[in-house]
Amino acid sequence: MAAPTNEQSSDLPTLAHIKGLTTLAFLAVVYTLYFASSLWIPIVIALLLALLLSPLVTLLKRIYIPRALSAALLLVAIGGPFTFLGMQLVAPAQKWAERVPEVTAKVNQQLTKVAEVLAPADQGLATSTPPAKKKSGFLSFFGWGDDEDEETVTAPTPPPNTAVSDRLVLGGIDMAMKVLADAPVFLAQCLVCIILVVFFLVYGPGVYRTAMEDVPWFQDKVAAAKLLRDTQRELSRYILNISLINAGLGLTTAAVLYLMQFEDPLLWGTMVALLNFAPYVGTIFSLAVLSIAGVAQYGLMWEALLPALAFFLINAVESQFVTPTVLGRNMRMNPLVIMLWLMLWGWLWGIAGVLIAVPLLVCIKLILGRSATFDPWLKLIESRV
Repeated sequence: MAAPTNEQSSDLPTLAHIKGLTTLAFLAVVYTLYFASSLWIPIVIALLLALLLSPLVTLLKRIYIPRALSAALLLVAIGGPFTFLGMQLVAPAQKWAERVPEVTAKVNQQLTKVAEVLAPADQGLATSTPPAKKKSGFLSFFGWGDDEDEETVTAPTPPPNTAVSDRLVLGGIDMAMKVLADAPVFLAQCLVCIILVVFFLVYGPGVYRTAMEDVPWFQDKVAAAKLLRDTQRELSRYILNISLINAGLGLTTAAVLYLMQFEDPLLWGTMVALLNFAPYVGTIFSLAVLSIAGVAQYGLMWEALLPALAFFLINAVESQFVTPTVLGRNMRMNPLVIMLWLMLWGWLWGIAGVLIAVPLLVCIKLILGRSATFDPWLKLIESRV
């Protein structure tokens, strides 16, 4: 076998250095996304919304409506109904947030009753406290006396152990206080996101044209422009379709819960519609919340599972028939890849990361599909059992 030349041997450290630099760059990106989440969350959400609304703004510009005016009109047209819906949900959300300790205590009380019924009859005798002794006689007045002359006095039964109940109540209070404490930050991020959407829609195309003309990174400018245009169109179509599907899921769930005379059906319909942006995880969380709310309203009875069961059937029809028919190839992704992706973004950005994880994955999938270089990664995302 021929020995490697000096040129070949000099390339080996270079490749190793490139791999090392790539790993360091990846860790740096993850570190930045994690510790600067409050900065990046509104930027990414605003960018996704701008990609969704940009075709409409461009269409309105063709009929001589300025981009700033069209962007403001679109935000008012879209944000108005959502603002009205949020105002309607403030009171029910506050009521349930205040009821979290009560609900947790009620659930624990019902579970304690079941545990007492299932516990063996002699369990209380085995753990009872031995009777206390009381001194009697004249000498007992001075603290003297023989133990043999003491009479037995029954000690009071100690109260049941409430450590689990106290822990559940404190956990519920802590969760409610955390939600209330995070509300101002959430509102501030929403305001920043709205402002960024306007700026992206108005000034984003100019920045993009300047970058395409002057930045040397884009060698094939025609291919880069086509890539952005195709990605923007497909991503807008995906977000619009999945938003309509989730809205239909929420309205159907709210209507069914209303017919069942369940408390605050609009709140739960909005919750399941929002959480459905996160496949699998959102469904599981919605089922858990509806089950707890059912126990809070009906008690620990079989009727408490009816709201969760109704949502499960509606969600099964949506996930198995409606979504695959409407989205088609855009949702052809491996469930394991989706779960790992959701876990990554949930760890990075919490609930906001979980909600935008799948749209980001679809965006990456669309970009990878336009280049044959990344075909193995595309096949990994689309792989099936």
